[in-house]
Amino acid sequence: MVIAAGHVVPQAEAPAALTFPPSFIWGTATAAYQIEGAAALDGRTPSIWDTYSRTPGRVRNGDTGDVATDHYHRWREDVAIMADLGVGAYRFSLAWPRIQPTGRGPSVQKGLDFYRRLTDELLDKNIQPVATLYHWDLPQELEDAGGWPERATAERFAEYAGLAAEALGDRVRTWITLNEPWCSAFLGYASGVHAPGRTDPVAALRAAHHLNLGHGKAVQALRANLPADAQVSVTLNIHHVRPRSGAEEDADAASRIDALANRVFTGPMLQGAYPEDLLRDTASLTDWSFVKDGDLREIAQPLDFLGVNYYTPTLVSGGAAETSHGSDGHGNSAHSPWPGADGVSFHLPPGSTTAMGWAVDPTGLYDLLVRLKDDFPQLPLVITENGAAFDDYVNPEGEVNDPDRIAYLQGHLAAVHRAIQAGADVRGYFLWSLLDNFEWGYGYSKRFGAVYVDYPTGKRIPKASARWYGGVARTGLLPGPDSDQG
Repeated sequence: MVIAAGHVVPQAEAPAALTFPPSFIWGTATAAYQIEGAAALDGRTPSIWDTYSRTPGRVRNGDTGDVATDHYHRWREDVAIMADLGVGAYRFSLAWPRIQPTGRGPSVQKGLDFYRRLTDELLDKNIQPVATLYHWDLPQELEDAGGWPERATAERFAEYAGLAAEALGDRVRTWITLNEPWCSAFLGYASGVHAPGRTDPVAALRAAHHLNLGHGKAVQALRANLPADAQVSVTLNIHHVRPRSGAEEDADAASRIDALANRVFTGPMLQGAYPEDLLRDTASLTDWSFVKDGDLREIAQPLDFLGVNYYTPTLVSGGAAETSHGSDGHGNSAHSPWPGADGVSFHLPPGSTTAMGWAVDPTGLYDLLVRLKDDFPQLPLVITENGAAFDDYVNPEGEVNDPDRIAYLQGHLAAVHRAIQAGADVRGYFLWSLLDNFEWGYGYSKRFGAVYVDYPTGKRIPKASARWYGGVARTGLLPGPDSDQG
């Protein structure tokens, strides 16, 4: 309180900090093609993203991941940054073409040695390594043989999973099979805005099934080669789909997109069946005869938790479109990523947006976590990606101040805390991303990192949000929105 003109004037109290459970895991995340570079070093061969990014017109400014942030050579510096921040876990992906260059046959020891060195350094700094087997970098030779629309790719993925687990299972105790298979299937094979850039809706549905099958087979291969206490999961970018109104046609639109975005994966993986409405809505495209006897049993493997990626909600209607093909930043194609949902329109939710044009809406994360708690009550949840891109820059003092990102993180972490209070078994949060990096079709034009990267020199500058998040990670306390953001 303050004294003014002889009166005691009460001051508004700052919002109390929110306390997360002591066992809550605080981490950060990256993906191999986005940060590693060294694209042709130590036996690595091209992935579909090498080929795609080198194709004129595919990626903004003709950017590629050939150098990226040069993490392949600067990994020790990057681990030191994580240790300085105080995060307890690091989710990274293994580059399939670095470990098994053709997608077949024996592993390459130099590739595995890179991940051995990385994980040893993480463990030395008391940072838990969390390995994702597949973050979109399919070996090009497997795409040349048909890619994910072909059943054989699922078989190859399981063999690769076994090689990785055998080599790294003594160090890595938490494994994720696939990252966002929706993007792999529907952006890669339907809209073509991701590698390999194909635009065949039936191929996309086939790819979705074989990604599911590859996941199930990989879970079995992991468990066969890992210690009994290892944790195995998958990461899905569960779309929080909202109808624009209470009209019946908008509810139908939301159900169609929910089936194509979410239940095409959660159905087989967690319930052992594809949803009937998905099969019905896509019947004019395919009879789903690529689903063979026994596939669903193989897919529905027990998981230790579900990885959830969330950035923004999806707002749909059955009427005229305001935006093309999606509110998730992937609408820049004449081809839809939504097979069988041609009558659905997408709209930008109200409110502020990130540099990606994505609406900032933490309520979507809360609603999503509560839905998953209700749908799969026995399955723990981990936020494996959440974050935002903003137009960050280095000021004359050599600092990067990003209050918008801090506000984004504060709001979304408060939503996670609220979901935990509502009964959701959320056990961890991984900030996307540790570093500014190659942002797929956007090249280097979008910055998601908590650490600024000067691409010409590779210099790393932790942003204000990195220091803020480090404070949360070290204490487990989330300050109120009006607290000091430096």
